[in-house]
Amino acid sequence: MNSNLRGAFLSLGAFFAYACTDVSIKALGQNMSSFQVMFLSAACTLPFVLAQILWKTPRVSLWPRMPGMTLARIAISLIGSAFVTYSFTHLPLAQCYAVFFTMPLMITLIAWPMLGEPIDPLRGVIILVGFGGVLIALQPGTTEFQLGHLTAICGAVTGALNSLLLRKIGHGESSGVILLYPTLAQFLVAGVVMLFIWQPISLTDVQVGLQMGFLGTMGGLLIIAAYRVAPSIVVAPMQYSQIIWASALGLIFFGERPSLMNAVGIGVIIAAGLALLFAAGRTQDARFPA
Repeated sequence: MNSNLRGAFLSLGAFFAYACTDVSIKALGQNMSSFQVMFLSAACTLPFVLAQILWKTPRVSLWPRMPGMTLARIAISLIGSAFVTYSFTHLPLAQCYAVFFTMPLMITLIAWPMLGEPIDPLRGVIILVGFGGVLIALQPGTTEFQLGHLTAICGAVTGALNSLLLRKIGHGESSGVILLYPTLAQFLVAGVVMLFIWQPISLTDVQVGLQMGFLGTMGGLLIIAAYRVAPSIVVAPMQYSQIIWASALGLIFFGERPSLMNAVGIGVIIAAGLALLFAAGRTQDARFPA
């Protein structure tokens, strides 16, 4: 199997794992508050992250080489986690993904002022088309706008910021630092909130939480492995398989059937994201000809 095919399969596995964690968040949110879901998620993920760090590099230093950037990423990850958790526990999965899949478009927009990567006219048109897909999927005239829609938009923005920060620190920080600190911060902050809103949980909730922690950690390891063996032009489009996994799981566990307009809007968003990826590849080829 060549490296590109391996990268594609690894990333498909990663995004299947992520889809399962999203469904687990929604399942837990049926019986508990968003902050309690965040706490249980972090508490069940932390042991797997620590085990991975100790197994792979037991003597590695976990002190960040770029503490300022790492602290900024921790804050954005924590806020974004709250937005995403609330959205998944209050909206149908298809509507969540319709907003979250605009993240590549937002990354392109934010990278202009943050990284100095200008937007040419072609990319500008693609971004407008992509955001038009959100309007098609959500149908503002017929869908009642909820707080979950606003938190989904905020979650996509914080996710884009998190990705750009990760690009800045990814080559300088160890995977242990990248994985551990956001999870630890979520555990501590949500733990403080739990002092005031804790509700008893069942053994099933703990089992779902442990499954979520394991799958989330595996998804992170698989996506890191995918990027090590294949270029982003191969790995990144596999993210859109997540809507297939999540739609199937949403139908099985929650009886959610995406409407035709949901599907059309998500298709437009995916097409815009792939077009942006293709345009970025063309630009890179023009700068670095063979």
